[in-house]
Amino acid sequence: MRTSTITLLGLAAVALSVPTTPNKPRQADICSGADSTPLCCDVDVLGVADLDCSTPPTLPTDISDFVNICAAIGKIDMCCILPILGQGIICNSP
Repeated sequence: MRTSTITLLGLAAVALSVPTTPNKPRQADICSGADSTPLCCDVDVLGVADLDCSTPPTLPTDISDFVNICAAIGKIDMCCILPILGQGIICNSP
């Protein structure tokens, strides 16, 4: 009796854990590794700090789209480790 109760509870848990809706589209894997935050920045200071950074206004689909999105607003595309108060810390180009 205990075994069947435990089995039924286990099957119920598995059934409830299955997602019922499809996944929503997320941001493409533009920046990988530690520098995983894509930002559009005004100025790059030797790859250590980037000034006046913001997230891309639209969702980029790939690297060339990311470059074009940032260029359209007059900024450069960067992948930063730590975005703090509109500044990107330790950034690289994608």
